[in-house]
Amino acid sequence: MQSQDRRKSDLRKLSQKILKAESKALLELKKLSQDKFACEADAIKALSKLSKQFKYHQIVETKVSEIKPQKKDNQSGVSYQISATVSKNESKIDTDILSAGRFIVATNVLESSELSDDLMLSEYKSQQSCERGFAFLKDPLFFADSIFLKASERIESLGMIMGLCLLVYTLAQRQIRAALKESKSTIKNQLGKATDCPTLRWIFQCFQSIHLVGFNNEKHVSNWTQDRDFILNLLPDDCLHYYQLVS
Repeated sequence: MQSQDRRKSDLRKLSQKILKAESKALLELKKLSQDKFACEADAIKALSKLSKQFKYHQIVETKVSEIKPQKKDNQSGVSYQISATVSKNESKIDTDILSAGRFIVATNVLESSELSDDLMLSEYKSQQSCERGFAFLKDPLFFADSIFLKASERIESLGMIMGLCLLVYTLAQRQIRAALKESKSTIKNQLGKATDCPTLRWIFQCFQSIHLVGFNNEKHVSNWTQDRDFILNLLPDDCLHYYQLVS
């Protein structure tokens, strides 16, 4: 499949990568040109090794010069230095340009009578909102890269738990947004501006400073405010039990 919006984004990122790679290639070539080699073969070998590291560029106009020692250097024998230029490798760049914006949509339903190409694409698009929900896995605060499970059963279990958590997250977020739109109300977002489409992550952050405090053998909820009370009442009554607002 190919997405035009994604293609524009991929091409923009590719252009940035090429510029960054070119700067690095020129710097590495400059360093290599300052080195002296014992023979011409060593010089060519070093240049070939450097060339293999380039992804979007290639070395052209190569020249190996013989450098005769000067008396003040106290060196015996001649040495060799390299001079070359860098140019874009159009074939490699064209390959990435052609693949820009393209992605694979795969399924284990192999019979076209059960799932046609058009229906598969339609099903994929209908599930994108759920797919975007897993973007939190990329957040460094989630520490997903610190979790390592070897057994396939544990990996499957973790996947199920994460799927259930995402389901609860999505339902709660939808409940709050629907209640806000129905009552034509808003709450403040991270920037202090009114919104009727808050993320549940922001809602969680709004409740972070609430604590359960014990005093005189009684439990009390601290830091409760009218704004938090308003948000909580957008959710089903069962949620009120967690803050002892109903008996």
